[in-house]
Order: sequence, then structure tokens, then C-alpha cells
Amino acid sequence: MKVACFSTKGYDRQSLEAANVHYGHEFTFFDVQLNKDTAILAEGYPAVCIFVNDIADAAVLEILAKHGTRLLTLRAAGYNNVDLQRATELGIKVARVPAYSPYSVAEHAVALVLTLNRKIHKAYNRVRDDNFSLEGLLGFDLYGRTVGVVGTGKIGTVFANIMRGFGCSLLGYDAYPNDRFTAIETAKYVDLPELLANSDIISLHCPLLPSTHYLINAETISRMKPGVMLINTSRGALIDTVAAIEGIKSGKIGYLGIDVYEKEDDLFFEDLSDTIIQDDTFQLLQSFSNVIVTAHQGFFTREALEAIATTTLTNITDFEKGEPLHNEVIYHPHG
Repeated sequence: MKVACFSTKGYDRQSLEAANVHYGHEFTFFDVQLNKDTAILAEGYPAVCIFVNDIADAAVLEILAKHGTRLLTLRAAGYNNVDLQRATELGIKVARVPAYSPYSVAEHAVALVLTLNRKIHKAYNRVRDDNFSLEGLLGFDLYGRTVGVVGTGKIGTVFANIMRGFGCSLLGYDAYPNDRFTAIETAKYVDLPELLANSDIISLHCPLLPSTHYLINAETISRMKPGVMLINTSRGALIDTVAAIEGIKSGKIGYLGIDVYEKEDDLFFEDLSDTIIQDDTFQLLQSFSNVIVTAHQGFFTREALEAIATTTLTNITDFEKGEPLHNEVIYHPHG
């Protein structure tokens, strides 16, 4: 099947082509983002493959459908960038990669925790400048701390297991409790206000839905412990960035580690080192010494890329053969 693949980097192409040896699909790779101006590039392609910051709103889907697209397959678990209702109305099937490597994202979240706490980034730069002072590098023991895990699916539970290995107590919040989370020693479910009030570290591992948009806002931040560490490796719009900045200024948020940003579409996955970034909020966020931003690299391990490629190609093959799409995203009118 002919597949138009958007937002592809060298690593995407390499992993997809390696896996495609066993499938035999015909890929055309575009490095541009899918949007209303680039959707015409998919003319004549029955399948279109996209990533997290591609835009598949109603206008884009209408262009795709008009020019023959019948399958939209995502190289990601989240699908908040797709207008599922319009896709259904246009007869476009939507498939995703529900799980690739939960360890990749969970381990990255732990890396953010450790880096922020022990200030590894600052220490690295100091030593390179022959500055061996320890002033300003004071951290705290993770042992005995309370970690709040918001979203206890596969990634959240892996993260919780790792943090338990450090000797942390665990509080979980999820609309759909997971027995694997409660099986972890010291782990228990509480309501969100209790988690916010009692956690030294809060890590977000939930999808972006209307109910979770700006889950972290001025009101929820006010409920947190003073000096809390907040980690987000899920979706940027779980956090109201302006409210988080106010929380940092007031000292309520003592550490912020994010691998996602609510307006990352125009920033992440590109080299903008020779340009002037126009997003003043992002620039202000980066200016704080207790903030670490990574550019949506939590998924970025060899194992995860291989799994994403294999599942994506399986989705395309199942569609081509008319077989059930096991990873199809179904539109539900009432959520």
C-alpha cells in the first residue's frame, strides 16, 4: 500500500524501512508537518502516517479524504491531534500505537527527577569550566519521599515501580484503577486533592482529554506542597504553563521537569538554534534555573522506535487486507 509519512526524521525513516522489509509497503517520506497547507502532498495515497505534532483537524481530513486517503495511522499512542468525529464522517479509519516501550518514557521521567534533584546539568557544566564548587548543588534523598503518579497505565505503573526502588511511598490517581499499581508495595489510590497535598514529587502520565486539559492549573497548584517537584512526560496541555510559571515564581513549584510543552508544535523536533524564538512564555520558562525542558524525547529509544514501526506497519497491513484493526481509535459521540 502507498503510504505518505509526515514529520519524518532520519531515525523514523530508518526504523520504518528496516521493519518494512517484512511488509513491502511503498513509503514516501515528507519531513514537513501535516497541516492544511501540506495535506495536498498526500494526494493519491490511501494511507497517511503522522506523528504527535501533525495536525489532523476537520479541514485537513477533508483534504485527505478528497484525494483518496482512507487510513490515518499514528506513530504514537495519543490521538488528541485528530478530529475523530470528522474522520468517522469522512470514512477515514484511524489507528495508533497504543504501547511501544513504557520503559522509555518512564525512565526518562526518572531521569528528569534525578537531574533536577541532584542538579546534574549544572554540575556537568561547572566541571567542564574547572569549577569544582558544590555551592548551589544541594539535593535531597529520594528515600522516604512521597511520589504522586497521575495516570497509572503502563507508563505510570513502570514509573511507580522504579520510584519504589528508591524507597519512595506512592500515591496514585486514575479514573480507571490498575491492579498492577496497587500490587506495588506502599502504593495506594487517593483522590486528586489528597495526592496534590501530600506528594513531594508529582509525575503526569495521563492522556490529553477535555477532562485533563490544564489538569495542572492555578487552583490545583495552590493545593500542592511548597517546593513540590512536578514532572510531565505525557502531553503539554496537561499543564497551564502560565500558571506553572507563577507557581515557580512563588516557590510553590520548586522544580519543574517537562518533556512536552503545550505549544511545542512550532518548536520541538526542529533545529532552531539560528533563529529567534517568538514564544515569550517558553523563553521565560527556560530562564528559570530550577526548570529542565527536553524536546519530547521520552519515547526515543531503539526499542521504542522498533515497536512503533512494527505496530504502524501491522496497522497498515491489517487495513490493506480488510482485517480487523486491533489498534483502531473509535469515535464515541459522548466521550
